[in-house]
Amino acid sequence: MDVLSAIMKRREITKFTQESIPNELMNQLVKAAYLSPSGNNLPSREFIVVTDRGKLSQLTSTTPYMKWLKDAAAAVVIVGNQQMSKYWLQDASIAGGFLWLAAVSKGLGAAWGAVYHAEDEQESATREKYVREYLNIPDHLRVVAIIGLGYPALETDPKEMYALERVLHREKYEEKME
Repeated sequence: MDVLSAIMKRREITKFTQESIPNELMNQLVKAAYLSPSGNNLPSREFIVVTDRGKLSQLTSTTPYMKWLKDAAAAVVIVGNQQMSKYWLQDASIAGGFLWLAAVSKGLGAAWGAVYHAEDEQESATREKYVREYLNIPDHLRVVAIIGLGYPALETDPKEMYALERVLHREKYEEKME
């Protein structure tokens, strides 16, 4: 599947089959994330692949919004090194986007579990502490997200979006594209 098709097909998938993801495919997905752009080309993001069912189940306690993780075949925890780059959050986030699109292109579904919470420092600290302690993540790394992966249990309908013209501008704000 080409990248534009993956973008059009992408949905948040939270219901997965029990089929495991082959190691070779997991390696391809992580490589896609690894090859994503980063500020100053610095390796400011790292990846922890989790496939153990017990660990996936335990990670659901990171927030009340990640219950779906227990049914995922795998997860990739994305961390950013704020000591290495001031763009650590952007770098980790775009890596997650690349991972997600690579997963879709290979017939997998994915869901983004936010750990870092920019608007609520206390909530972010609670979530990060839980994941950090459970997966032995060093203190200098920030836990950005947990991306759950697996084969979709259901076919999803095409995403309904508002009109592109609503958000597209030409040359300057409020000059609409034709």
